[in-house]
Formats: sequence, structure tokens, C-alpha cells
Amino acid sequence: MDAADSPHFSRPRTDTLPWYRQFWPWFLIAVPAAAVVMGIVTITLAVSTADGLVVDDYYQQGLAINQTLERDERARTLGMAALVRFDHDAGRIDVQLSRSDVAADEPELTLQLLHPTLDDRDYTTRLITNGPGSYSGEIPTLIAGKWYVMIESEAHGWRLLGRASLPAQSSLKLVAR
Repeated sequence: MDAADSPHFSRPRTDTLPWYRQFWPWFLIAVPAAAVVMGIVTITLAVSTADGLVVDDYYQQGLAINQTLERDERARTLGMAALVRFDHDAGRIDVQLSRSDVAADEPELTLQLLHPTLDDRDYTTRLITNGPGSYSGEIPTLIAGKWYVMIESEAHGWRLLGRASLPAQSSLKLVAR
């Protein structure tokens, strides 16, 4: 048996590249480095974007929910309903109320398009009467996505709610719940 076959003999290394030219050290460094980078990105996003769902006056909003429920109940009592038509190309919205007698002395209504999560994208416009129970107003032409649609009367204290997917939907029926 010669020295090369001996179990105590070690062969010379055939790998002569320095450590920084090897794959495995860089792989082992990349995993924690990626975690650090993602942590910095997460902290930056958390600090720079506002949370639109959290309010600081939650107690006042809790008290206001009774007024909101009263407006829904008033619309239900009056039997209110509305047909809302969106003309996306012209940036126009037309509303026809089912009870033109209730809307006879109502010169304008308020329409709100409420984004489900981002309150800075909400849009409010006034709907001006065109005749008994018929109203129209303007909406942005580039509005897209899912929206809550709310029509309310200041004078009579009622509101109608619904959901729309714009611009896919061209009309929407709102019924008091």
C-alpha cells in the first residue's frame, strides 16, 4: 500500500479559487442581506403611507352611526329607490328617483363615490334637478374600480347606498334597505 491509499493521507486541494470567487459564501450572505433589504422596504412603506381606515375620533363616529341609521330608515319608510346611469365618456351621471313627489321640493342631491379603502380617492358632487325626480351631475371620466355609491338628501334626511364597478357598469339600481 502506498502513501496515496493511506487513510491518513490527504490529497492536495484542487480548488484554488479564493473564497470571494466561490458560489456558496455569496449564497449564504445573500439570504440575510435580502431579509435586511425587505425589512427596510417594509419600514419605509409603513412610515410613508397613511392608514386611511383608522380614525382618531372613533367615539364621535360611533355616535354619528345612529344618525346614519336614521337616514337609511327614513329612505325605507319613504320607499325611495333610484336608477343611476353613468355616461363615462361624457363624465356625466343621471339619477331618476322612484318617488318624484318626495323630490319635488329638492333642488339638488349629493352623490358620493366612496373608495372601499382609500378615502383620498373619494369623490363628491352635487346633482342638480332636471325635472320631477330627475337629477344630473358630473363625475370624473377616468374613474375605475369598485366603488360605493351614496345619494343623499339634505332637506329630507334620507340616503340610498349601493355598489358599482366602474366603468364596466353603465347603470345601477339603488333601493332603500
